[in-house]
Amino acid sequence: MHSPEDALHQARAVYEEHRRTCRQCAVDTVPCAVAKHLLRIYNNARRGLGRQSSALR
Repeated sequence: MHSPEDALHQARAVYEEHRRTCRQCAVDTVPCAVAKHLLRIYNNARRGLGRQSSALR
């Protein structure tokens, strides 16, 4: 099973890879709908990791 840190790194990598390879993201200054969705996934993973680490304190 993946650790929360692994999920966070994977979500960021997927988002960054999409931004590099998406034709729509390359043309527009505004991220496409898929990029926005992937960024939301990354942000949720980041928040979840923050909540988990604060709960351990």
